[in-house]
Amino acid sequence: MFKKILIANRGEIACRIIKTARRMGIATVAVYSDADARAPFVQMADEAVHIGPSPAAQSYLLADKIIAACKQTGAEAVHPGYGFLSERTSFAQALAKENIAFIGPPVNAIAAMGDKIESKKLAMAAGVNVVPGFVGEIDDTEHAVRISEEIGYPVMMKASAGGGGKGMRLAYNEQDVREGFEATKREGLNSFGDDRVFIEKFILNPRHIEIQILGDQHGNILYLNERECSIQRRHQKVVEEAPSPFVTPKMRKAMGEQCVALSRAVGYYSAGTVELIVSGADPSGESFYFLEMNTRLQVEHPVTECITGIDLVEQMIRVAAGEKLAMTQDDIKIDGWAIENRVYAEDPYRGFLPSTGRLTRYRPPLHSSPERGGGPAKLVEGQGQSSTTFRPHETILLPPQYPADGSPPCAGYEARGINGVRVDDGVAEGGEVSIFYDPMIAKLITWGATRDEAADLQIAALDRFEIEGLGHNIDFVSAIMQHPRFRSGELTTGFIAEEYPDGFQGAPADAELIKSLAAIAGFVATAEADRARHVDGQLGDTLDPPAHWQVSIGAAVHHIEMVDGDIDVDGVPFDLSMEYDPGDRLIEAEVYVPQRTLGASPNQSESGPRPSPGNTMELAVKITKTRTGFHLTTRGATHVARVLPGHIAHLATHMIEKIPPDLSKFLICPMPGLLTTLHVNVGDTVEAGQPLAVVEAMKMENILRAEKSGTVKLINAQAGDSLAVDAVILEME
Repeated sequence: MFKKILIANRGEIACRIIKTARRMGIATVAVYSDADARAPFVQMADEAVHIGPSPAAQSYLLADKIIAACKQTGAEAVHPGYGFLSERTSFAQALAKENIAFIGPPVNAIAAMGDKIESKKLAMAAGVNVVPGFVGEIDDTEHAVRISEEIGYPVMMKASAGGGGKGMRLAYNEQDVREGFEATKREGLNSFGDDRVFIEKFILNPRHIEIQILGDQHGNILYLNERECSIQRRHQKVVEEAPSPFVTPKMRKAMGEQCVALSRAVGYYSAGTVELIVSGADPSGESFYFLEMNTRLQVEHPVTECITGIDLVEQMIRVAAGEKLAMTQDDIKIDGWAIENRVYAEDPYRGFLPSTGRLTRYRPPLHSSPERGGGPAKLVEGQGQSSTTFRPHETILLPPQYPADGSPPCAGYEARGINGVRVDDGVAEGGEVSIFYDPMIAKLITWGATRDEAADLQIAALDRFEIEGLGHNIDFVSAIMQHPRFRSGELTTGFIAEEYPDGFQGAPADAELIKSLAAIAGFVATAEADRARHVDGQLGDTLDPPAHWQVSIGAAVHHIEMVDGDIDVDGVPFDLSMEYDPGDRLIEAEVYVPQRTLGASPNQSESGPRPSPGNTMELAVKITKTRTGFHLTTRGATHVARVLPGHIAHLATHMIEKIPPDLSKFLICPMPGLLTTLHVNVGDTVEAGQPLAVVEAMKMENILRAEKSGTVKLINAQAGDSLAVDAVILEME
């Protein structure tokens, strides 16, 4: 076994590999760029080597610097993680030349499967179903248009060396091809150093299913069941789960055996993933097509670990060291259900624009909430820190539970985290999410005995995920977990576009939830007023805080009254169990809901999460003070609560509404990024929807279009400029 390995990657996957290596007694070496000098993975590793400036092309993508770091530290092997150099044959060959082990597949397999054009040719030769398309070199945009028309729209344009949703464009007509072909080439070149593009038919109502492959150097190849990755945005996965609610045992076996045969044809070993597309319109569920093979670990590998109990990183290291797999196909089972949500630095309320900046607060939900008594709500004085605050990276993968007879590891070991909640991250409070790398902050993984339990635990854990300082998509993924279509398992890759055609405005909330939030807002307002009185010390005990409040949330208006610690809502007693710490931002509450049970709680039990008892709703509410009340965030939405003392509530009707200014004549940069292209000049006439500029942020190109027709009056930026968010690029007459 290796004594020291180097991780040629960054962020959460570097942390993930270090945890397993540490458990195996293997020393680790991290490499880092300027932007990552203070990142958690650098601190976690036993050694760290600086390899260059922040752009990946000047640091993480330079094989010679990685090899130099290996020689400097004596690392015997390199784990590439995913992305960067993980699927570069030249990198694996360079390591072999220096007698450094590559913790991944053989070079010939990377070459065969890493190139999407060549892999399709091999799959066709092996008799594997492939999506109809053009397999070959595309000369230019005109050639791409001719090919697309021959295949028939819609078509998908893909960078040959692409992955992770980068370098992909969907085209419904000729104009889409003309606008997207060159952008696809540029993204492929910028992200993977390869600008070749191929075009294939886009399957309608598609589901994205992938099979996890694991092989050793002794000819043993297994499939570790499937993952469903259909919920995507801009061809990048957002939600993954294992198993799939669509795949039957018969279909799973057919898929798995076909993927193993393809892997065997190229002499594959290590972990890898064969991606398939399935037509949801096929009632038999047996029409699946080969898309590509990723010859590396996948971002979504934790859900497979949860249902199989197999640490994939450990297996990759053991295989690279020449060990045989300790399990057979018959040993691979499915235990429960796992769901992963990717927590991204993006703003779903503003069209999912990338968000960069410093994490002024970062508290992942690594533990379930503390036990609370059933008494009335009360104010907890002077604590100043939440009892549910935890340090990053507290979830450690512990040794698998090998039975005494030497049989394979038991399913469900500590890969499931704590009480069914696992957080894989690579950030810490005070750290920065920069424009140079992928916008993912963390991965939230939950495991339950059933799919509904895993989804309910996601909702509860997302409510306890505290992120401040930049935009994030927690509300959005929580809304997906609650969506009736998701709960029914009726998924396609068009889910987000179909269910949120006008953008995301927060998860819908019913009247009972709004009433509960109003009660919480009224209590907190009373507690804050009482606390202010004590802090001031000049009013004495003669002036009590207001006992009656009017709380407006949207169109709903509720009257809250506090009497001797009891709460009345609209004149009716309201059962609320809550503790409030004025130094914290997260409220834990239980509310009695007549007639029915809402949601579920992560209450610990030996057999996993269970619904809350009785007709109660457990809420974790993030609360932020505003000038007129509070912002209350829970269950996938942020609710603006306007709170007024009862005796002055009538004045609210006389307040003047502020009308926002019309900014439609300006082209405003929606995110920090690099202005790569400016399509117009001063004096040009443009039409609504016409592309005006291209801004690159987090390795993705974003086309900015004219909001209305007009004439360009003034241009404030030029190609090559680095722009801040809300920077004015140009102004119309």
